[in-house]
Amino acid sequence: MFNNDVLKLDAAAEVDRIAAALREQVLGQLRRRGAVVGISGGIDSSVVAALCVRAFGKEKVLGLFMPEHHSSDDALMLGQMLTGHFGIEAIIEDIAPALEGVGCYRRQIEAIRTIVPEYDDNWKCKLVLPSILEGERLNVTRLTVQSPAGEVNTVRLSLSAYLQIVAATNYKQRVRKMTEYYHADRLNFAVAGTPNRLEYDQGFFVKQGDGAADFKPIAHLYKTQVYQLAEYLGVPEEIRRRPPTTDTFSMPQTQEEFYFALPYDRMDLCLYAVNNGVSAEEAAPVVGLTPAQVERVFKDIEAKRRATRYLHMRPLLVDPVPEV
Repeated sequence: MFNNDVLKLDAAAEVDRIAAALREQVLGQLRRRGAVVGISGGIDSSVVAALCVRAFGKEKVLGLFMPEHHSSDDALMLGQMLTGHFGIEAIIEDIAPALEGVGCYRRQIEAIRTIVPEYDDNWKCKLVLPSILEGERLNVTRLTVQSPAGEVNTVRLSLSAYLQIVAATNYKQRVRKMTEYYHADRLNFAVAGTPNRLEYDQGFFVKQGDGAADFKPIAHLYKTQVYQLAEYLGVPEEIRRRPPTTDTFSMPQTQEEFYFALPYDRMDLCLYAVNNGVSAEEAAPVVGLTPAQVERVFKDIEAKRRATRYLHMRPLLVDPVPEV
């Protein structure tokens, strides 16, 4: 029966199961000594870090804070709260100079100026999608900008401007991952990935950026379940109360307005319904939407799966080459 309890799990048993799997994967299969975790101050990286402490011990976990010019003010504070709480060694790696060097900020501004000519590095911006509840929306991303005087405006993007903004912004995830692998190589550790099931399924990651990792301990868990593990593991309440954000653009931005159709708890239920053959009519009263709205979410889920299939693909070969 489909209801609000379908995503409840035995947190203690699941933590023990994941910790055992991580020891077998990292120490056994990968033959690495511990784990590097990029810590954002959000719930997913916090739970991954806590799970790694359970699996390997705090001495075998390295946390990395990788702020840049557009990072939120509270990300570092919350991340340090987490590492202090679990006794994890942590290093701050300011990636802003590297991003400046590869032209991340410059290329982003160049693209925005084709739409908003007066935009410069004193302005702020974010990408947003219209709500799926508004009707049969066009899945077209728009740009919201904020002037130094505080004036906010949302404009349509050309395809070329959108692609360049995304391409430039993706430098952030790729530089962070490059930094994680430096420390992993230095310590003979493995790199932990932090996507939950919703992000992994829907392609909410950057290929060879936050999508790259040696192991992904929560990719099978809906975000609702990640919060359940966070409470059991003792992740600080301030982190558990923080709304999920992208922490990618200079304006505050929720994951919902940037990528997902609904808040994570409703998205989890809709994704579970799709995965388990639950109809829109049966799901609607549980999700708190009309059947027509749920059907639109279902279509959006399938559309994102098709559009992001490329992100999950391995490099293509002309002829198969047996793996060692």
